[in-house]
Amino acid sequence: MKCEGFSLVESMVVVVLLAICATAATPVFVAWRVRDEVNARAGALLGTLAYARNEAIRRKGRVTVCRLDTSRNCLAPGKSCPSGAADWSCGWAVMAEVSGVPKLLRVQPALEDVGVASPLTAIVFTPPAGQAIGVMRTFELAPRTQTAATRGAAWRRCIRIAAGGRARISDGACGVAS
Repeated sequence: MKCEGFSLVESMVVVVLLAICATAATPVFVAWRVRDEVNARAGALLGTLAYARNEAIRRKGRVTVCRLDTSRNCLAPGKSCPSGAADWSCGWAVMAEVSGVPKLLRVQPALEDVGVASPLTAIVFTPPAGQAIGVMRTFELAPRTQTAATRGAAWRRCIRIAAGGRARISDGACGVAS
């Protein structure tokens, strides 16, 4: 009786081909994960801004979105995150003033892999229509570590906040008109 199967050489050729395919596909999967993290973080920030605006309207009072420190307090202007980053990657919180005392409403934890750059250290929404106070109300999100696969405007998201407090996301860097 003759047994048929694969020879050792044939098996090794298949293993080498699978290794080559896996090596070629790895950068694509890493870039895909990074893009998803940037998109998820942009969506979380957009949701937080919409929530804060709606709370300002509902509560008929000032609601602030600010960067967080380790004890869940707003970071002072010019202060860096606990990680040393000077952006919003350390997380943010929604705070409402209740009888002159800030009350924590919502927290978004830190995500060090995505940089969230903005000239703002906090943004305040006011009643009656949830207007946003301040100038240059933009947030630019991008991968913290740039690789050859994740460079360029395609890996960035921009959140712009209108004077009325409504925010929107666009693809690309904030300096580029969309």
